[in-house]
Amino acid sequence: MRKLFIFAIAAFMSLSAVAQTGSAPVPAETAKDTDNNLIKAALKGWHLHLGAGFNIGGAAPLPLPREIRSIESYNPMLNIALEGDVHKKINRSSWGVMLGLRLETKAMKTDAVVKNYHMEAVSADGAGKINGAWTGHVRTRVDNTYLTFPMLATYTISDRWQVQAGPYLSWMMNGSFSGEAYDGYIRDIDPTGEKAEVSSATYDFSKDLRHFHWGLQLGGEFKAYRHLAVTANLQWGLNGIFPSDFESVTFSLYPIYATVGFSYLF
Repeated sequence: MRKLFIFAIAAFMSLSAVAQTGSAPVPAETAKDTDNNLIKAALKGWHLHLGAGFNIGGAAPLPLPREIRSIESYNPMLNIALEGDVHKKINRSSWGVMLGLRLETKAMKTDAVVKNYHMEAVSADGAGKINGAWTGHVRTRVDNTYLTFPMLATYTISDRWQVQAGPYLSWMMNGSFSGEAYDGYIRDIDPTGEKAEVSSATYDFSKDLRHFHWGLQLGGEFKAYRHLAVTANLQWGLNGIFPSDFESVTFSLYPIYATVGFSYLF
């Protein structure tokens, strides 16, 4: 999937360069039809944006539960977003509406120190499944791919600046949530249970991830050139990455990501 994203970005940048320079040999009839369609859309008030960017963030509990004592490391990983939007101003005013389709990854790696953290895992010491209150280190990796539909209201401040805000809907096409608990001990069932030393145990809750997500997006764009804009936004998930009845993780994890990128404006 990552190779597909990288190939798509390279292809998009090549197409954008060709569109700007006009250096690629395009059949006259095809070019004329494309120009006519874009002109017709623009006359009706609709404008097409194609963009690419990078997501940085993570699946975070809010607020940070007391079981998590410290975050030892955080790796945002390579999260790529490819997006197409259509934008229309309302009655030639500063207000408008933007509808989009975005293919994106939202991933992270974390290493934390926890105490009495609910854990269901498989021990590497040969003890089989363990279930109880874990104290020690927890290393987690999340790697999800989404198809996202932003539905935004826009406000054009000037010829160069525009702000955008509104809800989004996401469908997880592929996802993984796995990790390792190490260098610690577990108490059976709850913090008062029998204590057992565990050097390492693994867990994988990928099959339990929620597929449908929704949230709010806030951002904007700066039109650097006639056809090129720099974009940035914040996406705040309003439902957790696991269903509400999922008990292996006892608190909700909300996907919160910022995106920085660029758009080609047709």
